[in-house]
Amino acid sequence: MASIKDVAAEAGVSVATVSRALNGHPSVSEDARTRVLAAVEALGYRPNAVARSLRTDQTHTLGLVISDVLNPYFTELARSVEEEARALGYSVIIGNADERPDLQDHHVRNLLDRRIDGLLVSPTDGGSPLMLDAACAGTPMVFVDRWIPGVDVPVVRADGREAVRDLVAHLHRLGHRRLAIIAGPAATTTGQERVAVFREALRAHGLGLPDVYIGQGDFQADSGRRVTEGFLSLPEPPEVVFAADNLMALGALDAIRARGLRVPDDIALAAFDDIRWFVHTDPPITAIAQPTGELGRAAVRALVDRIEGRPAKSVTLPARLVVRRSCGEPASQEPSASPGPSASAEPSTSPEPSASPGPSASPEPSASEEPPPAQSPAQSPAVRSPVRRSQS
Repeated sequence: MASIKDVAAEAGVSVATVSRALNGHPSVSEDARTRVLAAVEALGYRPNAVARSLRTDQTHTLGLVISDVLNPYFTELARSVEEEARALGYSVIIGNADERPDLQDHHVRNLLDRRIDGLLVSPTDGGSPLMLDAACAGTPMVFVDRWIPGVDVPVVRADGREAVRDLVAHLHRLGHRRLAIIAGPAATTTGQERVAVFREALRAHGLGLPDVYIGQGDFQADSGRRVTEGFLSLPEPPEVVFAADNLMALGALDAIRARGLRVPDDIALAAFDDIRWFVHTDPPITAIAQPTGELGRAAVRALVDRIEGRPAKSVTLPARLVVRRSCGEPASQEPSASPGPSASAEPSTSPEPSASPGPSASPEPSASEEPPPAQSPAQSPAVRSPVRRSQS
């Protein structure tokens, strides 16, 4: 299917000119309008879904496309979005992408056809032409949790970089030296960022992240189970598994227990995305908590600002480390308070991102820049059970 960029190239004009021509903007010359319409006809471009979102009448309805409704993080996010929208006089239609880009675009297209006033999306990947088309056409839109570099809309997200550094420092103090990560999809901004910061934090403590200690997951429990089984089968298994989201952490826990092993006696476990269930596991899981409720509320406020013609800014809130007992911590370190971040945390606002709203952290170094890992797994005779953490 042709995109708005294809039409612009065919007509020899900019994407913005195509958008204005299709919406009858008086600034477009008759010659340019004629060329745009001819290109639309030649390419079979169907702008109806995007164009119908550009209107003066409102339905007081928002669309929310989340990555996975079964993920407790996104369930809580959706709840906070619905509550804030209701308080501001809007209803919400929710679409579940199930971490599939094609299903994500299906929901976006349907929501625009339903004449929603604005769209909240947690993108499943960074390559959706439909999302770019909608943004270029002026659809009020906000990205939440994840974003698509190059799409110029506000982003509301948590910054977990400092929390990951705190986690690695915490694990180092406990004596752990062989740390592995179950990474999220490389096509997502959160998947990329968490691996990069984890590697950077390890390097700060003189530790490396060997390739065998990086397992590719997909933010689903099955991938956490599969990757952890691979870690446990290494000649020298890691002392810690850090899962880059909560479902992969639960999959990792299943794999550990299936081997007859215990957390943290045989292997430690930590997670990104704290959930209420983590306090009920045995032992309770050390995790990085995001201010999920406030993220949802801030995203709705930013979107309503865009819909109602007010300036909207990107919002970044801090994540924090919640120490429990899954990494060998003394019981006295476990907090007695609720694990969730305070909803009163003050958001930091920044101007709406332009080409790329990504974090300011240094990009992940190339392979040539990565120093040889000081603590890489030794190629010794096979050991089929984890080695307890070192005491050095």
